[in-house]
Amino acid sequence: MRFSRFSARFSFLTAAALIGFACGNTTEEPTTTTEAEVADTVSPTTTSAPVSTTTARETTSEVVSDATNSFAGVVDIGGRGLYLRCAGSGSPTVIMEGGDEDTSSSYGFAVADIAAVTRTCVYDRANLGQSDPAEGPRGLSELVGDLEALLDSADVEGPYVLVGTSGGGYITAGYAFAHPDEVAGMVFVETPSPFIDPPPEIVELTAWDHPSNVENRDYLQVEKDAWAARTEIGDIPVTVISNDYGPDAEPGARTNVEDQKGWLVLSPSAKQIVVTTGHAVEEADPQLVIDAILDVVLPLTD
Repeated sequence: MRFSRFSARFSFLTAAALIGFACGNTTEEPTTTTEAEVADTVSPTTTSAPVSTTTARETTSEVVSDATNSFAGVVDIGGRGLYLRCAGSGSPTVIMEGGDEDTSSSYGFAVADIAAVTRTCVYDRANLGQSDPAEGPRGLSELVGDLEALLDSADVEGPYVLVGTSGGGYITAGYAFAHPDEVAGMVFVETPSPFIDPPPEIVELTAWDHPSNVENRDYLQVEKDAWAARTEIGDIPVTVISNDYGPDAEPGARTNVEDQKGWLVLSPSAKQIVVTTGHAVEEADPQLVIDAILDVVLPLTD
């Protein structure tokens, strides 16, 4: 069962509300046909990652195919390794950032469709999947720094279209603020505004050193820092997908659509898509998410 502070955003009367509603599935996703097809056609990266690798990592890194322009493997970012998987060719490169505790497999529904159009990459953050552990607290600078190091070490060329699901949107936003000239477009999939005055039980359960916090991530501070850094990064396509919880929702949820308009300041061309799927848009309507990404990417392709 995954940890997510988003489970408590709109229902925090009990501590149990935090557990079970994740940014991705609440159970580990099985390998889909799409993921298997990509895994069957990947080639390894050159890596000097620590020796303490898992069997799954070693197996993935040994799969080779030069004909597909795809690869998967653990990339050394300077003493630690992060698992990266890329497929397709062309520009811009789409970087897809999963939600809280979500691994690269959370985008299994989208990789093949996006890679058919342009270069597409997903990765496991530190402490997740096939990537190495990292000590906490993990703030926005650490999370963005890992992405910076990964793209540089793996020679993943920009410009980038950054896709962030739920809590992953704060990381893509942080990267965009730090490197506006490298970002050609963005898609936010249900990335809420920060908590305002969270109750003590939420503060405790989202603390970086709480036993349920697998990522060692300072969740509340990360979202505050990303939100506070909002600024226009250029006249680029930005799509914000927001769920409308309706007038009968918990008070904090009723303004979700309006609150997420705060991301529109990133670009004068930004737009919002309102859905009624619930928080996990990619599970309820994966095609909508794929189409939103393609709507940003296609006008930018070579």
